[in-house]
Order: sequence, then structure tokens, then C-alpha cells
Amino acid sequence: MNPAPSTSRRHFLKTTAAAVTAFNIVPRHVLGGPRFVPPSEKVNVAIIGTGGQGRTNVRNLLPLEDCQIIAVADPAESFSLENFYFKGMGGRLPVKAEIEKHYATKTPNFRCADYIDFREMLEKEKSIDAVLIATPDHLHAYCSVIAMRAGKHVYCEKPLTHNIWEARHVAKVAAETGVATQLGSQGHSSLGTRETIEYIQDGAIGAVKEIHVWVGAKRWNPTLAGKPTDTPPVPAGLNWDLWLGPRQERPFHPAYFPVAWRDFWDFGCTGIGDFACHDMNTAVRAFDLPVPSRIEAHAAGLMTSDIAGHGALIYYTFPAAGSRPEIRMTWYDGGMMPPTPEALGGFPLPKRGCLFIGEKGVIQCDGGGGPPRLFPEKRRMEYQKPAPRLKRSNGHHRDWIDACKGGEPATSPFAYAAHLTEIALLGVLSLRAQKPIEWDAAAMKAKGLPAADAFTKEQYRKGWEIV
Repeated sequence: MNPAPSTSRRHFLKTTAAAVTAFNIVPRHVLGGPRFVPPSEKVNVAIIGTGGQGRTNVRNLLPLEDCQIIAVADPAESFSLENFYFKGMGGRLPVKAEIEKHYATKTPNFRCADYIDFREMLEKEKSIDAVLIATPDHLHAYCSVIAMRAGKHVYCEKPLTHNIWEARHVAKVAAETGVATQLGSQGHSSLGTRETIEYIQDGAIGAVKEIHVWVGAKRWNPTLAGKPTDTPPVPAGLNWDLWLGPRQERPFHPAYFPVAWRDFWDFGCTGIGDFACHDMNTAVRAFDLPVPSRIEAHAAGLMTSDIAGHGALIYYTFPAAGSRPEIRMTWYDGGMMPPTPEALGGFPLPKRGCLFIGEKGVIQCDGGGGPPRLFPEKRRMEYQKPAPRLKRSNGHHRDWIDACKGGEPATSPFAYAAHLTEIALLGVLSLRAQKPIEWDAAAMKAKGLPAADAFTKEQYRKGWEIV
């Protein structure tokens, strides 16, 4: 049995939150809503999606003493990750075994429940307080909305959604339900992200008009020209129909599963979907960037209606606001990189990073929330580092668990995550439409380009609609 608090005690604490008699048991902020877990209890978490990133998130949650993973759900029983950077084994049974092994050191009889379908898990496991979603991109919105409407706190990997309509809808449901949410943009919680923002807002490099963001991500399937045509058998232990979820039926192929699904428009959002919410985040935060007014994307190498190109070059134009001038941000992936500014001298650009080019100098930071490096040397020597102004994070997963217990909102809640995701997905929209986009944010439309509507909100298989 799971070593969870007794059903009666948990029920009492959650259903008497508004009662005066509970005042000394439940803190004041919990009295505002029964969904938050009292500080005296552990947050019972379920994992939806147990591939490489799901397993990584599990390993980040396990050390938290007031968090307990009680269930996992994945349509795949077990699969190898040895051909990918994660290595080892993924799937619900290997991850379940790792969870049970960890908790067995203190609770020898601990058992983690496992399910093929996360909807059955939510229906049967009544003690779940929160879920962590690490599925492929095409299931993020569907899983998030169902979990939030069930009153569960939600952590979802990036990008928050697969299309722009989903991003706005997920943010709406998060606001309606009031649950604690967090996007898996782990770098936002880094010290480096906060210091870079503080440098920029302190005027370390003066007015910034130009930002460059790049990552070396390339296709997982470099030789494919579209959908694979052969039809190998579905691996044992994989519910392929459930893995497809809202997408139309198609034969199984290892080009899709595991990990390599990101190459295909139906399932993933290519390199920008994978990394933009990490590496554009500092710029969006530092300048409070709105959605861009214009986006122009160019694919590198072969791209079709089914499969992404081998790389992308995307130009974002953000309109001037107040005293801030217009900003142009350029995204590079697939191995493309920006030219090295003269101010860097002999300092080599990393394979993944960001450049902020200002009137007084340049800030370079590594991707994923690296610390700021100020150039040229003369500017670095004369500049005095600002005093810390932004609240430091206690850890990306730690902040979410604290929010589940009624603390401050996590650092990247869905209200912000949806905005960040929309910026990233506008690059995807221009890539798929193969046209520059003049974006009408109020109407959620590409001006004069009705063909883009099919990518802004996609079609869902019957029974998988998001409501």
C-alpha cells in the first residue's frame, strides 16, 4: 500500500478548508481553496509520460521529502533509450521500478501504481494531488486540461502546447481552475537567468536592439523525406493508438517512437519547440516582450508538410514599447550560428547560447540559463555588478511543489508559459506556412494568410477534442 496519509484525514483537511475549526490546522492561504495541500502533508504526484524527460523529472522530484510519486501512466511498457542522449530504459515499468527502489529505503512496502491510460489513473487514484506531464508535444494540452479540470496541480514540459490556440486555452483553464502550474523551462529558475536580467535592466549594455539565440539541435531522422512508408510491427507493450492520441491513425514506425517524433509536424515542433522556451525565456522576461508583430522563418534543407527541415533561421520583430526601441531577435538551429561580435575579442561562441547586443556592449550567456558574460573587457572592468533584485529560486521542481502547498506561484506558471510558448510557436507557424507572418494577436490570425489557420488550431481525432 502507498504510505499516504489516511483517506479520512486527507478528506477532512481538503473539505473543511473554509471552516473556522480548521484554522489552526490549515494555514490562511489554504482556506481560500481546497485544492492546495496542507504543509503538514506530502504532495502526491503522478507522472504522465515516462520517456527520457519524464524519467529526468522523476529524478528531480525524488529528493524532495514533502513530495511522493504514487503513480505513473504511459502507453509504453518499456523501451530502450540507448540510441538517444538519455540512455538507459524508459517506459512505465522501468520508471515505476526506479521510484519504488528509491522509496523502499524508508518504506519497504511502498508500491507505485502504473497505468497505460492516464485518464484511468486519474479516475482510480483518488489521492493524486498533482501531475507532471512529459508526453510528446501533441498530448501536452489534452493531458493538462483534463488534469486541471480534475482539480490537479500541473507541471508540463515545454513547449506548453502544440499550437497557438491550445496555448491560450490551457492558460484560460489554468486561470479558471486556480491550480498551481509550472512549465518545464528549468533554466528560468537558474541564478544565471536572474543575473542576466538584472544586468540588462540595470543598463549594463545600454539600449538593446538585437538579440541572437541559437542551438545545435538537428533532425533525429536525417535521411527521411516525409512519412515513412514501411509498416513494421508495433513493439510488444506499446499501445500505439493511445500514443497517437488526438492525431489521425497511421502505422507505427520507429522514426516516430521513441524521441524522434519531434521531427514530425503532427507530433512535435522541431528544434524551436524543443529549446525556445528555455533559451528565449531570458529575453522575454528581461524586456517583457509582447508577441511579435512580424515573424519570418526559413527552413534549412528539405522540409515537407509532414516533416521539419534540418534546421531553421527565424526572425522575430518585437514592436517598440515606451522607452524601449524595436527589438529584432534571430533564432538559429540545425547547426547555424550568428556571427561573433567584434566586442567578444577571441572568446568563442558556445554551441548553444544567447547574445544581447547593446549600445554600450554585449552580453553573452550559455543556453538554458547560463550566467551573463559582459564584453568588451573595458566595459566589464568599469561596470559594477548590480545588487540582487529578483527573487532567487529554491529549485524549479521545489518551487512547483511549494505552490501546490499554497505558497507563491511557481516561477513559470501557465499564464506566462502560454505567452512564451505562443512566441515560439509563431516561428513554427511561419515555417509551416512557408510565408512571413504579420500577426494579429487579438484575432489570433496571420494577416492575409488564411492558410495559416489550419496550423493555429489543428484538427483532433474524434473523442480527443480539447474542451
